[in-house]
Amino acid sequence: MFGSTLIILVFVVFSSASADQPKYPVILVPGDGGCQFEARLNKTDSPHWYCCKQSDWFTLWLSAVELEVVDCLVDNMKLLYDNVSRVTFNTPGVEIRQPGFGNTSTVEWLDPVHPVFAGKLSYFYYLVEFLEKNLNYTRNVNIRGAPYDFRKAPNEMHAYVDQLVALVEETSSLNGGQKVVLVGHSMGCLYMLYMLNGQTQAWKDKFIRAMVTLGGPWGGSVKPLRLMASGDSLGQSTHIIKPLQVRPLQRSIPSTAFLMPYDTFWADNEVLVYAPLANYTVKKYKQFFHDIEFPDGFLMREDTENLVKKLDPPAVEVHCLYGVNVKTPGAFNYLGLPGSGPWYDNQPHVIYEDGDGTVNLRSLVGCERWVKTQKQGVFAKNFTGAEHLEMLQRVDIQRYIQDVLLK
Repeated sequence: MFGSTLIILVFVVFSSASADQPKYPVILVPGDGGCQFEARLNKTDSPHWYCCKQSDWFTLWLSAVELEVVDCLVDNMKLLYDNVSRVTFNTPGVEIRQPGFGNTSTVEWLDPVHPVFAGKLSYFYYLVEFLEKNLNYTRNVNIRGAPYDFRKAPNEMHAYVDQLVALVEETSSLNGGQKVVLVGHSMGCLYMLYMLNGQTQAWKDKFIRAMVTLGGPWGGSVKPLRLMASGDSLGQSTHIIKPLQVRPLQRSIPSTAFLMPYDTFWADNEVLVYAPLANYTVKKYKQFFHDIEFPDGFLMREDTENLVKKLDPPAVEVHCLYGVNVKTPGAFNYLGLPGSGPWYDNQPHVIYEDGDGTVNLRSLVGCERWVKTQKQGVFAKNFTGAEHLEMLQRVDIQRYIQDVLLK
């Protein structure tokens, strides 16, 4: 009797341990704002006396310290655009890098001093912790991160796309040739799609188990129009950070133009911005940028609009997860505002629609178009109340990813 019980106990323990061993390695691809930046300065001028002009490497994004001197942050992080060569470059005297490629630390937390701000500046941390505790994943071995310069769209990031391909191959090799599960959030979903569209089917069949997308803006989002027009306070109180302080940064980065609404998801006559002298639709972007006195913005839109606009299928299994029933900007109304000066120097009334708080529902469900255009499975699931960033902490979403990894 004792012997039989022992055999049963050993069998149960062995079976449980085997079931919980990682089967597929994971690579995390962050979205816009979703990884740390470091900067080194050798500048000759700055916007204020208190902004440092000379430095060794320091955390630029997203340091809570830098947010306290936001004008310095903006000046160091903004891009300059050459409208002849159609490429961007850093402010003179500023070097910027994204540390930790292949590791998870710089995509788990936006500020490396995270214990002080636990939960406030987390990114993929809770998902990584969940996989380590529940499936015995090991950071930097079978769960890895792929940070990048999220200021730019894929047209300027060919070297990163090549790095991502190499990371997939290396991670598979380090894990006994197992296929990789790509997990992306927000704009990271578009980067994953862009990368996969550039690979052969043989490569995808060999190296990719599935693509899991979290809050993918497949058809763009209305929110970037506000960033271009009047700025956004980075989620902080406007009493602390003024939107117009951050607008030069938000306008300067091509990823803002890349994420604007697409005419494949919004109707030609659907007004997205109401303004005193004109209303703007997806067909009136050129006039919009002219009227807000930022014509380079239209060139950036031209540079980035067709990168993934056709939504060519990735030709791998897709699990498309997104939030619903969260108030999401559907249009901006700049009419009848009390402020003085140009309309775009004031903050608009927001007209809301369904989505995840950042990405509109019509865009989030864009992945469902692949059901009819690829033979690999496409599985879409919505999560009520899952806000765009907070969804990374949702246990029900983590459990869904766990199920994908255990298949």
